Amino acid sequence: MKRVISEHIRQQVAALPHSPGVYQFVDSQGKIIYVGKAKSLKRRVSSYFVDREDHTAKVLVMTRQVVDIRHIVVDSEQDALLLENSLIKTLQPRYNILLKDDKSYPWIVIRREPFPRVQSTRELIRDGSKYYGPYGTISTQRAILEFIREVIPLRTCNHDLSPRAIASGRHTVCLQYHLGNCKGPCVGAQDEASYAESIALVQSILKGDLRPVREWLTKEMWRAAEELRFEQAEQYKQRLAALDKYQARSVIVSSHIVDCDVFTLLADEDDDVAYCNYLRISHGSITAVQTLRISRGIETSPEALLTAAIQHLVESLDLKLSREVIVPYLPSSALLFDGVTFTVPKRGEKAKLVEFSERCARLYRAELMRNMEIKNPERHTDRLMSAMQRELRLDREPRHIECFDNSNLQGTNAVSACVVFRNGKPSRRDYRHYNVQSVEGPNDYATMQEVIRRRYTRLLNEELPLPDLIIVDGGKGQLSSAVEGLRELGLYGRIPIIGLAERYEEVYYPNDPMPYYLSRTGEPLKVICHIRDEAHRFGITHHRNKRSKALTTSELDNIKGIGEKSRTALLRHFRSTKAIRTATEAMLSDAIGPAKAKLVYDYFNREKDS
Repeated sequence: MKRVISEHIRQQVAALPHSPGVYQFVDSQGKIIYVGKAKSLKRRVSSYFVDREDHTAKVLVMTRQVVDIRHIVVDSEQDALLLENSLIKTLQPRYNILLKDDKSYPWIVIRREPFPRVQSTRELIRDGSKYYGPYGTISTQRAILEFIREVIPLRTCNHDLSPRAIASGRHTVCLQYHLGNCKGPCVGAQDEASYAESIALVQSILKGDLRPVREWLTKEMWRAAEELRFEQAEQYKQRLAALDKYQARSVIVSSHIVDCDVFTLLADEDDDVAYCNYLRISHGSITAVQTLRISRGIETSPEALLTAAIQHLVESLDLKLSREVIVPYLPSSALLFDGVTFTVPKRGEKAKLVEFSERCARLYRAELMRNMEIKNPERHTDRLMSAMQRELRLDREPRHIECFDNSNLQGTNAVSACVVFRNGKPSRRDYRHYNVQSVEGPNDYATMQEVIRRRYTRLLNEELPLPDLIIVDGGKGQLSSAVEGLRELGLYGRIPIIGLAERYEEVYYPNDPMPYYLSRTGEPLKVICHIRDEAHRFGITHHRNKRSKALTTSELDNIKGIGEKSRTALLRHFRSTKAIRTATEAMLSDAIGPAKAKLVYDYFNREKDS
């Protein structure tokens, strides 16, 4: 439908200069709904209000709401970039990229206080304390805290340890002091300088550098041994062992990769939400990880989304980027990050880091989807059906899908299988298998035509609902045969039908010689492949059962009056059906008696006479 642009908007667009600057779209409530930058304001803004096929649905919806346009002219494109960034952060327009931090990540904080405590927290407060993280899971954070407390003696109490409070003698040592986990700063047994050295060691651990801790533990162990304090020496030895254990289970990247940050983006074209994963590498170890959800807004390019995610992390986490930042592709606005070199690796250890980060983002998305499905299964189903309708170019959601597959062995024991899926899940009570009746020899196309005709003739006769989609396991040949079967019944055009080739997962449509390739990362391809595989499994199982039955069937089974015991006795005596066929009545009588011998003899000799 053609959009109606108001005269006021036309005049505003016509009056815009060809200069670099920032533009703002305002709705009827006076609220700014979108902020953008442009090298040429007139050319960029006018592109929103012309009918173009590449306009997304969001752009069309947004432009219908625009009642006023504001603009700011600047000297250069770089100034426009910086101003746009500032305005988006301040105004948070609806149709710009928005970050969704729906998860509070765990941190480790070193409190700003006398004799600082090292604690777990989920609140990032700007009070002068030092925060380390965020950590991807609470278990990782707890493991690090336990290791710190195991190796370095620190206080865990909530006492006021100001000089005046210590001097007053109001505190007494606790159990942790007697266990050797605290040196008793509350009673003046440890001074602030010594405690500060311990805090410095904690900071080196949190930064991923274990060398200072190892050197300190080794030095203290030998000093205790030389002073004949063997129990304390043993304690330091145990702490060194704990250090080795911790280092062995920590994620070591490489000794060559010292300090860097890694950002990757998981963004499907048909999804309104993208996922950005962040890794911090310090001294070869992964010391921090976080994944963000990003609302795509109007700017759908991965480069713009990546820029927004990096900006958000830098500002919200008070993060200072490493000199080297590893990314899968360059951000759209690298100029925003001074003193940073962006690296796009193609191979080697840095490329493996990118793969690891992308895997973390996929796992995070899968976890969110799984939780949403548990909380609201119908929402997940609706989203899946909508995605399949869009991806497969259907006129309705494929709530009811039927898939067909043929199985035979060089034309023998030919069978077909039909599996039924409802709302993306198998409906096994509706599965059907077919023994081929009218086809002789290995003719897969004629078999498919017969089965389609038989299946939907019955559905029509019984007035049962027809499927929303038919999937044929095979390429153009099987699809054409299935289409002919539908034509015979007058159903072609009423039921959408596609073919799925197994080798490259190609989708074929009737009357279209070129295959269509679905998104490799999208759910629709996974669902239809699952349906195809289920049809193959069901069909091959029936085929094997039929083939096994044929192999164990004997000609003796067709003789009336000859039971299983008699058949067994004959085969034991003569060893083969051929020997039984040529035996005389007297020879047969020796094995199973005269009465049954006459039945067997008459059966085979009647065949000869005829």
